[in-house]
Order: sequence, then structure tokens, then C-alpha cells
Amino acid sequence: MEEVMQLGKGVSFSHMFEALRYDGPGDKIKLPPSSFKELSDEGALDKGPMYFRLSKVRDTVPGATMEQDTEEATCSGVLEFTAREGSAELPLHVWNNLFRSDTPDIPLIEVKYVSLPKGTYAKLKPEGAGFSDLPNHRAVLETALRNHATLSENDIVVVNYGLLQYKLKVLELKPASSVSVLETDVEVDIEGSDSVLDNEENQHVLAPLAIGKVESSVVEEGKFRYYKFSVEESVGEKVASGRVNIEVKIDTDASGGDTDIYVSRHPLVFPTQHRHEWSSHEMGSKVLILKPRDSNLVSGVYSIGVYGFKGTSKYQLSVAIKDVNGQRIGEHASASGSVDANSVLCSNCKRHIASRSAHLHEAYCMRHNVACPHDGCGVVLRKEEAADHVHCNKCGRAFQQREMEKHMKVFHEPLQCPCGVVLEKEDMVQHQSSTCPLRLIVCRFCGDTVHAGGEPVDARDRLRNMCEHESICGSRTAPCDSCGRSVMLKEMDIHLIAVHQKS
Repeated sequence: MEEVMQLGKGVSFSHMFEALRYDGPGDKIKLPPSSFKELSDEGALDKGPMYFRLSKVRDTVPGATMEQDTEEATCSGVLEFTAREGSAELPLHVWNNLFRSDTPDIPLIEVKYVSLPKGTYAKLKPEGAGFSDLPNHRAVLETALRNHATLSENDIVVVNYGLLQYKLKVLELKPASSVSVLETDVEVDIEGSDSVLDNEENQHVLAPLAIGKVESSVVEEGKFRYYKFSVEESVGEKVASGRVNIEVKIDTDASGGDTDIYVSRHPLVFPTQHRHEWSSHEMGSKVLILKPRDSNLVSGVYSIGVYGFKGTSKYQLSVAIKDVNGQRIGEHASASGSVDANSVLCSNCKRHIASRSAHLHEAYCMRHNVACPHDGCGVVLRKEEAADHVHCNKCGRAFQQREMEKHMKVFHEPLQCPCGVVLEKEDMVQHQSSTCPLRLIVCRFCGDTVHAGGEPVDARDRLRNMCEHESICGSRTAPCDSCGRSVMLKEMDIHLIAVHQKS
């Protein structure tokens, strides 16, 4: 590093170790027990958190003196002193920042005790696109940095969001090129606007889509193209009242390819086959009307995922706000509800026919039409079309013959959740939105986006619809603003009502 770091406050500790890797978050390394004794004798334990400068060491000529590669160095904290003698165990963050280009057969590092100033400013830049599309991405970064004791310039920080992974490079730090991030407030700048599709291979990027505009593109089989659009509050009120609909339309070329569309409202950023709020699997061009489940949650940012179901598909995608014209979704234009007293019911198509023409109609109807015999269907078809009308033997839905293969693949092919559960599509959608331990939630106590975990052990927490993380996180205590008593966060509302009569 160009900048000379502060001395170790009188502590002299510098050793060479064989580097070993262990799976763990953050930047805290494991050192051997002898290092603990030496640091204790030097008085390092009395000086607060311990920090170390790690640098890679190489042989220039076999048998010659070791020299330090000053360009590949980083800093870390210490987790524990349980490594075997002569070695230091590095978490993935430290390992990847030290050994970026190659890993020698025997990776040797120099570990030196240093004193680091508390950081006041950090500038980071995402490598690639998509990070700033995450809802509250600064909070996501803050959560990731809680596992870190230090930051160094040119480090690559990995931020996980569900199954996605983003890399951010540390460009600048103040007041030094390596700083402590423990128990300090750091002003963070995230450089660059990365919400554009600058990498064709990166599927997890949200391209902006303006309402009323048409976007043309191509999607390959098995891949996604993602878009985002915003619904203003004034439009959301109209949608909630039923005066207008949000209509997503996709037109595909009849070239052998086929697409599916999946839509979600943020904070679910990237909808997939089994994590979405709305979807359409019809063959060819399709229109999807977004019917909000909660009239209070209409305005906001939405994501569209165009999935290449078969072949390479060219498509045109658009979002429009359409007037309902007095007819709500799912309603049909109704004719007169009254039945003519002189009408009779056709035994074939079950329609009421004027009695004077009933015999003529029934003869014609029996000769040309047939009713579907499937239980609960009864749709009347032309006889030449009846062979193309089929029902799924699993769910009973009706399709044209050519659509059955896609229906079986989409809805009835078993899917494996990352948590290990195997379910069909509709059950998987319900599982990943409500019970999967790996689903992302915004914790009501810490405000972080985290994995929900399983069901809480405490039955009272289950009754309060808490997940495992919230049950544990809510067990932390905080002083009551009214009386100063330490109360568990999850019991604070009950405490305020029972003790202070506050609603």
C-alpha cells in the first residue's frame, strides 16, 4: 500500500504463516494459540479490537530470500485462536482479495499487527450492473459490512441478496487506505449508475420500461430478460378503484420460439418461475392484467421477467394503463337476464331456444355440436374442434392439444427449492412466498433484508406471525423510552400497553 499505516501502538507482531481457507462470512481470520500468548504478552488485548495487515509472500528464486508482493495485501480482524500452529485460516473475503490471480501450491502470507483508525468515509463501485436496482441497496450493503472489522482500498466486497451475489470494489477510504469499521459511522458513496443493461450475459439487470412504450429484444431458451416500470400514486388509486387496469402485453414472432412472463412488485426484484405474483404461460403472444391483491399496495415499482421457454424468441413488450369502460376484470357483458316463458332448453347445448324453432335448432345442434363430457366443463364445441379440446388429467384444466405439453412442463414438472423441498409449480410459489426458510424478508426489528428461517420455537411468536429470524432478533433488549426498563423488542408493544397504557 502506498500510504504508511499507523504503528501498532507499541505492539510488535509479525509472522509468516501458511494460508488455509475456511468458509465463513466477513474478514476475521483464525490464528494459532501461540499467537494469542504472544499478543497477550505484548499487551495487544488491552488495546481494544485487534487488526492485522496480511500480505502475500512469494519465492523469487527457489531457496532465495522471500520477498513481499506489496500490491496484494489487505487487512482483517481476528475471530479466534484455534488454527493449527504455523498456519492462519482465512475466510473467503480475505482469501479472494489476497489470491486474486493465482493460488500457489503452498500459499504463504505475512501477518502483521497494526493499529487502524476508525473509518469516516468509503467510496465503492459495483462491478457490473444491477446492484442499485435492489430495494434499499444501501441497507443491504450495510448488513453485509456488519461482518467486517476492516476495509482496505482495492478490496472486493461481496454482497449476497438471496441467491444473487454482487461484487463492489473499494475505491477510496478516509482517513487512511485501511480503516476499522467497528463501532463507527461511515459515510458511504456508491459510485456510478449501474441500472443499464451494459452486460448482455448478466440476466439480473432491470432495464427501464416506460409505460406506453414498446421494448423489442430477444431472449434465449432457459434465460430471463428483466424490466422495471413504475406506477404513480395517482394511477394506483385508479387501479384500486377499478377504473383502469395495468396491462402487460408481449407479442412474439411466430418463429418456433415461445416465452413466459412473470411479474412481481418490489421488494421482490427478480420474479422467477416459482417466485412471482402474476404470470402468463399461454403460447404465442399474450396479455396479462395485473389485478392487485391489496388495494393499498398498487403504486410502486414492478419487475417483469421475460423467460425463454422454447428456442430463441424475438418479442415486443409493453405496459399500458387501460380504461375498464365500466366492465371489471372477469365480468362479461350481460344480455337480458330474463328467460322467455315460451322457450325450451336444448338438450345438447343447454341454451334456451324459442319453442317455435326448438326442433329445428336441436336437429342442427346435434348434427354439428358436441358438449365436452369432462366433469365440470360442459363447453359446447364444433365436432371438428372437439378432438383438439383436452383436459389435464392432474388438475382438470382445459387446453388445446398443442398446449398440453407446455402445461405439463410448467405446472406439473417437479421443482426443487434451494432449501431441498420438491414441489410442483403452484405449491412451490406458495412455499417460497410463505414457508421457505430461505425466503427474504425485511425484519420488523432490525430492518435488514434477511433469510426468514423456519418456524420460531416459541408458540407465542408463531401466533404473532414471526419467522425464526424475527423471533431471535426480537429477543434483544432495548430501554423503554418511558421508564428506562430493559424490554425485549418483541415485547415492547405489550409493555407499552400494559405498563404505560399507550396504544
